[in-house]
Amino acid sequence: MDREKRKSGGFQFLQFGIIGVGNALIDIGMLNLLLILFYTEDRMLLLGYNTISYLLAVSNSYFWNASVTFNRTSKGSGYQRIGFVVQALISLGISNIVFIGLNSFMEWLGVLNWLRYNIAKGLAMLLSSLASFFMVKYFVFKDYKKKKC
Repeated sequence: MDREKRKSGGFQFLQFGIIGVGNALIDIGMLNLLLILFYTEDRMLLLGYNTISYLLAVSNSYFWNASVTFNRTSKGSGYQRIGFVVQALISLGISNIVFIGLNSFMEWLGVLNWLRYNIAKGLAMLLSSLASFFMVKYFVFKDYKKKKC
């Protein structure tokens, strides 16, 4: 029981965080690659770039979190897949709002383009990842067989 409790608490958060580092590298790496190849200051294109990089990272996230972090409760059911897509869309919304909002604010402050894009992306990743963890843990891969006391 103690091992079960640890797996569903801090240990899961640690695993989620480690996988999140890989996702962050994919996310920020793809954003920067797109900016290097197709530089823009257009907000709609930046939103598109953020969305593309986020979707690549969230696909990686689903594979690893379903296989490792939440493997005990991950069944690969239609409900879980749909739930993961719904939480990913909510997290994408958080990511895009934070990315564009913070980028616009820092542009107003006069922060250099590359610096503000990466700072905005970093905070967007942090906030959307936190939201994602709690949605995945408590809704998508929730352990419905767990006995309530």
